[in-house]
Amino acid sequence: MTDQNPAPPAEAPVDPLFTHPASPFERTNPPSPVAFPSPPLPLGPATFITPMATLTAYKTQIQFGFAMLAYLMVLVGSVTVVRANPEAGWRYWVAVLPVLPAGIVIWLVVRQLGRLDEVQKRTQMQAIGFALAATGLVTFGYGFLEGAGLPQLSSIFVLPMMAAFWGLGLLGLALRYRFRR
Repeated sequence: MTDQNPAPPAEAPVDPLFTHPASPFERTNPPSPVAFPSPPLPLGPATFITPMATLTAYKTQIQFGFAMLAYLMVLVGSVTVVRANPEAGWRYWVAVLPVLPAGIVIWLVVRQLGRLDEVQKRTQMQAIGFALAATGLVTFGYGFLEGAGLPQLSSIFVLPMMAAFWGLGLLGLALRYRFRR
């Protein structure tokens, strides 16, 4: 025999496809779990409620609720005092007192509308537009019916009607967006 080493092959052998780590033929395995300590257990039911977080999350709703409560209280008091003193000269000032908390309610609603994102603003504007148009249609229609003999409708019902149509508009848009997808 010869003392020469055999000649290397002309080409290196080709690895099969399944031996490459990025091969689609290789079976993938989930990563091994990492040992982290579990989160600490709460000491009692009181730790689930964080009052400041709750207050922050529901601040606008709480303010709106208090403003509506103030409006209703001033309204009932105003109506009671005016009916008890029909001849007093100051009854007009007392009759307009509910406008103050109602103004606070309007300010809170406008402030909350300013905090919405663009999609929510567009939805609210469509609902408000619907409420404006529907209230105008109902009030003008009833105005024509008053000319035909129906009793006169007080203008105190216009704002609640507009709020109801606003809610109906929001409900209609929510259902439209839900079933559109």
